[in-house]
Amino acid sequence: MKVVILAGGKGTRISEESQYRPKPMLEIGSKPILWHIMKEYSYYGFNEFIICAGYKQHMIKEWFNNYFVYTSDVTFDFTSEKRLITHEQHSEPWKVTVVDTGLNTMTGGRVKRIQPYIGNEPFMLTYGDGVCDVDISRLVEFHRSHGKTATLTAVTLKETKGVLDVDDDNTVRAFREKSLKDNTLINAGYMVLEPRIFDYLDGDECVFEQAPLRTLVQEGELMSYEHHGFWKCMDTQLEKMQLEKLWKEQKAPWRVW
Repeated sequence: MKVVILAGGKGTRISEESQYRPKPMLEIGSKPILWHIMKEYSYYGFNEFIICAGYKQHMIKEWFNNYFVYTSDVTFDFTSEKRLITHEQHSEPWKVTVVDTGLNTMTGGRVKRIQPYIGNEPFMLTYGDGVCDVDISRLVEFHRSHGKTATLTAVTLKETKGVLDVDDDNTVRAFREKSLKDNTLINAGYMVLEPRIFDYLDGDECVFEQAPLRTLVQEGELMSYEHHGFWKCMDTQLEKMQLEKLWKEQKAPWRVW
């Protein structure tokens, strides 16, 4: 089963660094977060990836083009033979297709553009800025068990502030501390999709999280796989620092490999 990773956006909420390179190429522990996501899938035996690139897509292509050299011990022979000699190979058994899906294409449009690389088979889809410790084997097993078009991984977004109950006239009627009832399930990515998902997508302006998912809900074709472990999206510089701290302290929950 192929793994599709959305990696084409501009990452405007972390523009301090994304102005220089795509957000999925921002590094945690000297490796792009994209690499961390791929390592998790690879641990569960999924080694074929399709990267939906866009913004500064050439940087993603260049990184993978050089990855073999980056992760191997090599000799550059500049004598008459002018050859590269590899002594130790440490790269993963990955097959990676990087597709330029356009600079301003929306998420659904990016997925639609890679349809020729998928064929008539199920595939996985996730975002290139979030890591978690979901058991992908169990996720796939769950998807296969229900026969629906799509499965998304749902995580609980915990409220951290006090909660206000407000009337229509803006009068505050109650203030209370957060409770379990205030927590919200959100789409964390790590999706499994049947090929018929492409029938729900049309054009570069298609936002995957809007009309396609809403239609799936109306048709009863969307299932959620609840994940109660670790999940973190790197939307801001603070979140990047938090992930970096976990990695540096060897406490990164997503490091299952």
